[in-house]
Amino acid sequence: MKELSPSDLKSILHSKRANMYYLEYCRVMQKDGRVLYLSEAKHENQYFNIPIANTTVLLLGNGTSVTQAAMRMLAQAGVLVGFCGGGGTPLHMACEVEWFTPQSEYRPTEYLHGWLQFWFDDEKRLSSAVTFQKARIQYIEKVWQKDKDLKSEGFVFSDEKIQAALAKFQARTDTATKQSDLLLTEAQLTKALYKYASNSTNIKDFTRQHQSTDKANDFLNHGNYLAYGLAASCLWVLGVPHGFAVMHGKTRRGALVFDVADLIKDALVLPWAFICAKENATEQEFRQQVLQAFTDHKALDFMFDTVKGVALQNYSAEQIEAQNL
Repeated sequence: MKELSPSDLKSILHSKRANMYYLEYCRVMQKDGRVLYLSEAKHENQYFNIPIANTTVLLLGNGTSVTQAAMRMLAQAGVLVGFCGGGGTPLHMACEVEWFTPQSEYRPTEYLHGWLQFWFDDEKRLSSAVTFQKARIQYIEKVWQKDKDLKSEGFVFSDEKIQAALAKFQARTDTATKQSDLLLTEAQLTKALYKYASNSTNIKDFTRQHQSTDKANDFLNHGNYLAYGLAASCLWVLGVPHGFAVMHGKTRRGALVFDVADLIKDALVLPWAFICAKENATEQEFRQQVLQAFTDHKALDFMFDTVKGVALQNYSAEQIEAQNL
């Protein structure tokens, strides 16, 4: 049997890749030119294939290991690999938040160049942050109006309470003079959405607590980390460093990941966290539901389109063409 190498595989754009994996208590290895994970059953070992050409992110949880040969193939196929705790959270490597990011010297650089065109200008960076916030609301509108399952669970975009919260958000966003204004407005909107979601799902006395053990908070944490994985993948493919944030603090190395993840969290992670908590779903069931929602509503596509649009807003076609000559 002829072995395959990652270079033999047909390349799939990262924004079109379908798979995102979380593995635990298994060994990831290379065998016969494929990346597999080995799970030890009671009476026999079981091997499962990972379709690396169609995968964006691989999260390795408790009890996992990965071989050097498998990491080489994952890197060549452009799969982002991260180590995390149980259930996909928290994301860590050693003692700090980190991703293994395979690099290529031939990735396009126009997005980084375009990003730097505006990033050092306070007014332009604020304008870009406003663009992110407006895109976030447009995505909520698009998803909540389209998704019949969310509508049946009480998440209706035209609801008076939602429209009132969004109108206040829009007005304050338009008059913001600094990033802290936007962050405060964002926090107020998210608080209103939490209240709306808890009322829609009859979850009483909900309080957002990152260290809490109730299901709604656990699912929010879990879903947010999945969104961070997509955001990190998007920025890595476009070559924009995670430290060049437009909303979150400039002193946080991964801040831009949070900015990009925020584009989809309220539209998808938030409602499904509450719905799955109401239904007493397992972590695996919640994860499957959220990942399916990411796929159905083309969350990664939306991230790519938004980041590319912001990056190239002050970067002319002539500059891109000259760079590629």
